[in-house]
Amino acid sequence: MLIYQMLPRLFGNDNERLTVNGSLQQNGCGHMNDITVKFLEQLRQLGVTHVWYTGLLEHATQTDYSSYGIVHEHGAMVKGRAGSPYAVKDYYDIDPDLVVHPERRFKEFQNLVRRTHRVGLKVIMDFVPNHVARQYHSDACPEDVEDLGKKDNASVSFSPQNNFYYFPNQALQCQFDMQGGELRPYREYPAKATGNDCFTPFPAQQDWYETVKLNYGVDYLSGGLKVFWPIPDTWHKMLRILLFWASQGVDGFRCDMAEMVPCEFWSWAIRQVKAQYPQIIWIGEVYNPDQYRDYIHQGGFDFLYDKVGLYDTLRAIVMGQASASAITRCWQMVDDIKDRMLHFLENHDEQRIASDFFASEGRRAFPALLVSACMGKQPFMLYFGQELGERGMDAEGFSGLDGRTTIFDYWSMATIRKWRNKGRYDGARLDEESRQVYAYYKKVLGEVRQELAVREGLFFDLMYVNLDNPRFNPHRTYAFIRSFGDEKIFFVVNFEGAEVMQEVCVPAHAFDFLKMGEGEYQAVELLSGKSTALPLFRDRCFQVVLPANGGVVLKVVQAGEKENGCTSDVMKTPNK
Repeated sequence: MLIYQMLPRLFGNDNERLTVNGSLQQNGCGHMNDITVKFLEQLRQLGVTHVWYTGLLEHATQTDYSSYGIVHEHGAMVKGRAGSPYAVKDYYDIDPDLVVHPERRFKEFQNLVRRTHRVGLKVIMDFVPNHVARQYHSDACPEDVEDLGKKDNASVSFSPQNNFYYFPNQALQCQFDMQGGELRPYREYPAKATGNDCFTPFPAQQDWYETVKLNYGVDYLSGGLKVFWPIPDTWHKMLRILLFWASQGVDGFRCDMAEMVPCEFWSWAIRQVKAQYPQIIWIGEVYNPDQYRDYIHQGGFDFLYDKVGLYDTLRAIVMGQASASAITRCWQMVDDIKDRMLHFLENHDEQRIASDFFASEGRRAFPALLVSACMGKQPFMLYFGQELGERGMDAEGFSGLDGRTTIFDYWSMATIRKWRNKGRYDGARLDEESRQVYAYYKKVLGEVRQELAVREGLFFDLMYVNLDNPRFNPHRTYAFIRSFGDEKIFFVVNFEGAEVMQEVCVPAHAFDFLKMGEGEYQAVELLSGKSTALPLFRDRCFQVVLPANGGVVLKVVQAGEKENGCTSDVMKTPNK
């Protein structure tokens, strides 16, 4: 599974004359209609199987859509001119920014789902269960659905049948300007708890002040007491929302901050959704390794973010702050669930690889790509523009110069504009560096990752026998094998910024575990297509020259096996 995350708001925007903190009228906005069949076919060629359309749900914004029956938000409670996609204002509606005709926004969404399915890709959308916009109001929900908070008893701080947490007899008092350019300051009485578990009526600037926390029956003010019977009202409302979008052809949910919602809710809800829509996949944003197995085995999630393990480790290695040998510890910590961990090198929360805050250029993470995308059977996620070396070095407005691509502002991305080339998708305007980065990603994701041994095969870590190898640098080199049947693929990656020669020892146990024969082989190096000698003997080393910030991927097929319908002519008969 290869997931492509993209923000339609930014993707389809071709405006090159941008104003910092600009309005919709000044900077423009991409639309779902910009996501064409031609583009989706390009993703298929890259190896993509699922597209995560980030920010589809209607969320708080400073743009006025009141003429379409959408209540206008108070500016003090919106981050950026466009607003955060994670301050959802209506769980049942599509964000009007993303459509050509706001009055037909749901129809344009349905057309996007159909186009995506037409080319054989699946649709993932956000489900944001922990918090909503402070001025949440659904004008698109079915007639028999009660709005969140409509029947809450706001005179008590907690009730399992309330949708929000309250501070009776206290007004919201943010620790910053609550005017936000409006005629009157924002007023909320009684105050509600803020989305990042800020249980005071005084949220600060660094809090998720534009959101309010949803109540799943956990009384945080009384030490986390759980009251799950009768089933809390919020559970029923969230289940109804999930079933609604599942009925619209959505193939998966990326569940925002899933660990801030009780595992018991997920177990209850996911089971019921899967009973009707068994094909839907569930991706949880969970950062606490101690809770991984709960959210998988009890909660029912198919995949969880591997952020604090592999992502953080690979980032540190690329930046020269950790040893490549630390990768072994990453998979060992999740060995029993490693196929359920979602790998990535970028997403909307993290800094761009090519930013000055990370690696300064996309190619420096090529070895990390080989490891993250090819070391196991788990899914890999690609963030739009990553495959082009997007730097994320714009100061867009609310987001500021932080090495991230903004989720708060109306903006466009130079690399995406050049790649799209006004809908041609020919890359004619890309510079040479972006072309090279894209070619490498296409080779790794579109070809190497499609190898049967990589998609379905066993994994064998070679580091434990090379830690004391004097002709192998375990701090800047990582080596492993993928195996399926008689196909063996050796990965040796180099995190150093210079070409190096290494000798890689292969232990006897690898031959037994992978049922591998000894012999003098001719291997195909999959990144270059060249044939090279590869002597494979128990407890002996083979020599390899590694390119700077790269690696080699050596495939051997034992004699007698057929490859692409004909007997392989590049393999010598191994010794038995």
